[in-house]
Amino acid sequence: METGSLDETGIPGAEPVWRGLEPALLRMRLMLVLVGAAGLALATGLVLGLAVGPAWAVLALVPVAGGAWGRGLVGRNWRSWRYAERADDLLISRGVLWREETVVPYGRMQLVEVTSGPVERRFGLATVQLHTAAAATDATIPGLDPAEAERLRDRLTELGEARSAGL
Repeated sequence: METGSLDETGIPGAEPVWRGLEPALLRMRLMLVLVGAAGLALATGLVLGLAVGPAWAVLALVPVAGGAWGRGLVGRNWRSWRYAERADDLLISRGVLWREETVVPYGRMQLVEVTSGPVERRFGLATVQLHTAAAATDATIPGLDPAEAERLRDRLTELGEARSAGL
């Protein structure tokens, strides 16, 4: 942490307040894994059963096993995502095997947008995308409540304008 920077509690050197993602993101991703595994299992069973023989249709269990394994991975990945607003920058942390922490200074933000695709809208979710001058520091926070995403967009835009004016 930078010397003299404050987190949202206003205490110098204090730990940032981390926020996780909405549980609806976990439900959405689990549903996508279930639908994908079921569709792939059905297609595999039908194609192999009709083309090669019913005994080969047993291989349809492979996508089912993959879906069960993917279910565990989705949960671990969802738990790994978090973000924190500090006085001078935004922290985004994610990853299970390879941890990645992105620090986006407010003064370097050029564009903050909120997006929500049809599946995200069905689950009441939105994504905040942060764009900076350097493409390597662009960041995304998926799975937010739309009201929180808009609040975060407005706050980051306001802080970005204030910080960039001083550059």
